[in-house]
Amino acid sequence: MEKLQNFINGEYCDPIQGQYIDNYEPATGKVYSFIPNSGTEDVQKAVDAAEKAFPIWSKMSIEERSKILVKLSEGIEARMDEFVQAESRDNGKPVSLAGHVDIPRAVSNFHFFATAILHFASESHNMEGLGINYTVRKPIGIVGCISPWNLPLYLFSWKIAPALAAGNCIVAKPSEVTPYTAYLLGKVAQEAGMPPGVLNILHGEGGSVGDAIVKHPKVKAISFTGGTKTGEYIARTAAPMFKKLSLELGGKNPNIIFADCDFKEMLSTTLRSSFANQGQICLCGSRIFVERSIYNKFKEEFVKRVEATVVSNPQDPAAKMGAVVSKPHMEKVLSYVELAKEEGGTVLTGGVQVKLDEPYDEGYYIRPTVIEGLAYDCRSNQEEIFGPVVTITPFDTEEEVLMMANSTEYGLSSTLWTSDLKRAHRMADQLQAGIVWINAWLVRDLRTPFGGVKASGVGREGGWEALRFFTEPKNVFIKY
Repeated sequence: MEKLQNFINGEYCDPIQGQYIDNYEPATGKVYSFIPNSGTEDVQKAVDAAEKAFPIWSKMSIEERSKILVKLSEGIEARMDEFVQAESRDNGKPVSLAGHVDIPRAVSNFHFFATAILHFASESHNMEGLGINYTVRKPIGIVGCISPWNLPLYLFSWKIAPALAAGNCIVAKPSEVTPYTAYLLGKVAQEAGMPPGVLNILHGEGGSVGDAIVKHPKVKAISFTGGTKTGEYIARTAAPMFKKLSLELGGKNPNIIFADCDFKEMLSTTLRSSFANQGQICLCGSRIFVERSIYNKFKEEFVKRVEATVVSNPQDPAAKMGAVVSKPHMEKVLSYVELAKEEGGTVLTGGVQVKLDEPYDEGYYIRPTVIEGLAYDCRSNQEEIFGPVVTITPFDTEEEVLMMANSTEYGLSSTLWTSDLKRAHRMADQLQAGIVWINAWLVRDLRTPFGGVKASGVGREGGWEALRFFTEPKNVFIKY
């Protein structure tokens, strides 16, 4: 059985303490590889390598850095099938999803920031009769990038691509639940000509290697995507050390449907926004609010579509949904279904584990679940479930649905369906969210800022926002 390795100073290496943890395949529920359980010594080794590489990488021309990152994107693309199969096996998602979304987006992330850095400009401010100010943006130095398990390479590259483009060196930790594509990335970085020590990839648990990255005094910035509780801990730990922080955390996103929507398009998109990637996307619309005049029509059609959704092993071409990421996560999701029942909810469809034939009979499969009859402020409607579970609730007025939509501690994204242009602008202005989609879902322009408000995070990723985060501005004044 394969043992994964860390990637430090341009080479693959075993963890210093020689400890490993099991890597489970969600589709079968069986261990299929071993993951390094790295610790403080491994982080120190990576920081030493990054510190040595920083003068080389940061002083390299942006054109040279850009060429290397373009080669890296092309290297992933050349191994598309290998990366797609690895992502599907590691995460449990259908091969079709990994091939259509995850890996192509990772390619785009590297290519986008490889070219964006060529156009990243600073500012100047003229003071009439006195002089001129100009701003220089410099890379921070060594940065820590910690990514989640739901979109493994997609979100891993979303962090490291702008950090590298800006001239930083990286100590990165992918999720220990889904490490495989990050492991493969080291080979592509070697072939792209990236200098040793610029990109270091460490595997292991958050409480050991992740904590050591956050606490290391030479790691000057942390970019983290994951749970809100972990984000709180990182903020408490890193703030006294004056590290820059970008925290992309949880979501409990509303999907608001007015009677004047394009019903056919809304229904198709809502099915996707509810259950894409087994509902394991921070942007999924898990709370569906429907104007009362079309509530029964929506319920009938939506439940029919959900019941027709094929849950199967990731290799099945017919699969619309695969396995959730782990057994503990499956148990957590199913526990919320039971909680919803206790809170007075009615399960209209789903809410049970799916048993497939061998060799997938021990995999982590859940039927997509629709629940109605819950109060907007109950735990099931306030806490992030992060699985294939949605609630549906009728509403009568704009004021009422805005109150319900904004009632959670989260504020990542919102989706709004209406043909009324004035209402669209009015609602978008009042929704407490970092992203609002109107008559669409998950349309992403890489130039735009990405992130949430309230407990959904601090800072923004994407476009110039990411390049600003991974640099420090310096103002220079010259007297006339």
